[in-house]
Amino acid sequence: MHGDDIETIPNEPPAAGSEVETLLGALERQRGYIVWKCGNLDSAGLRQTLAPSTMTLGGLLKHLAVVEEDYFSRRLLGREFGSPWDKVDWDADPDWEWRTAADDTPEQLHKLWQDAVARSRSAVLGVLSRGGSLDQPSTQTWPDGRVPSLRRLIIDMIEEYARHVGHADLIRESIDGLVGEDPI
Repeated sequence: MHGDDIETIPNEPPAAGSEVETLLGALERQRGYIVWKCGNLDSAGLRQTLAPSTMTLGGLLKHLAVVEEDYFSRRLLGREFGSPWDKVDWDADPDWEWRTAADDTPEQLHKLWQDAVARSRSAVLGVLSRGGSLDQPSTQTWPDGRVPSLRRLIIDMIEEYARHVGHADLIRESIDGLVGEDPI
């Protein structure tokens, strides 16, 4: 998905929707910002850094792809990582996704992220359509014994995107001057 596909992504959660609609709408809005800020860039654009950070928009796409997989496939459903994540020694190379994004084409990075988001959407909607609710416990147990709910996973994912949208804003502005909060 490139920036010109942004019109297919809802840009607002409903003004008076249900809790599920509002949370998922807020998450989709954050995902849409990432699509917009990372869209229509070539490899050089996706590799651009902003001093003093080494963060790139390509690395950000790859990072968000693995976080999507971690939260909604591993934590929510208890699935193991699939390719390419299952081949990474995360203990030896905890920044693998950031470091290796420069080796990927823009098309590969966008597809990796887009596919991860599609699986996440399917996982969440699957739980909800089978009678689950936001109170559905994840398969993850925290070290203190608590088990986060689907609601908590969605909130944490919104926070993850919101933090990185700020990074994307700054990096993209340094590349070509694109600024703003809304592509429309």
